[in-house]
Amino acid sequence: MSPDPSVVRSLAVSAEDLTAALEANARDGPRTVLRATPPYSGRMRARLHVVQRDDEETLHVAPERLLTDTAPAYPTPDDTADELRADETETYTVERHRAYHERRVDEWRETVFDHVVDTATVPAVDHEVNISLLGP
Repeated sequence: MSPDPSVVRSLAVSAEDLTAALEANARDGPRTVLRATPPYSGRMRARLHVVQRDDEETLHVAPERLLTDTAPAYPTPDDTADELRADETETYTVERHRAYHERRVDEWRETVFDHVVDTATVPAVDHEVNISLLGP
């Protein structure tokens, strides 16, 4: 165990924490990361965390760093409203939009895990670490 984050070689992240962090950041809420805290070891678990001002001693990983460039974007309500309005076979209603948006978010949740990287470069570590996804 070490206070130096450069000893970290592998990060384990739960699928639930990863999706929660991605969704929180897509909604323009407070900055949400996956965090590992000292003392550090070769294999660490990164957990969901909302960044605070006094978090300098912890290892923060932006959840987006754990996805490939081809990962689908989180479907925002504005995006799904536009998609529904563009469908000439459907009439837009608030109820239809809610159901459509929920379906699109569920589809995103099902496919985003196909885009998790095997390794990622993490700030404060300055080398690639192996990424292990726990769950879905």
